Amino acid sequence: MSARTSLIALAAAFLLSACAASAAGQAPLTGAQRGDAALGLAYAREVCSACHAVEASETVSPNASAPSFAELANSPGMTSMALTVWLNSAHEQMPHFIVDPDRADDLSAYLHALKHQG
Repeated sequence: MSARTSLIALAAAFLLSACAASAAGQAPLTGAQRGDAALGLAYAREVCSACHAVEASETVSPNASAPSFAELANSPGMTSMALTVWLNSAHEQMPHFIVDPDRADDLSAYLHALKHQG
């Protein structure tokens, strides 16, 4: 499946879930609301820390071309949806891996907790 097809499928799934929640009279939950920030940090330490600075107090990543998680969290336009798309998209300088949706929600919650820190 191409990256474009994946993004379209992801957007469609998001819209369907938003419509379903709206029909039920509820606001859709974001990844940050569904996830657990502590589990997101644990996952980041295990999977992401070889390249990224993942702790709130870290500003310099082990890989100089990898942004810190605090930098990612505070990037303009970084929303839960943007993060979900980013986590499921191929990046030229990153290894291609698939983040389990529950772990993506946890990472989203952790990154949300980093907003405006550091």
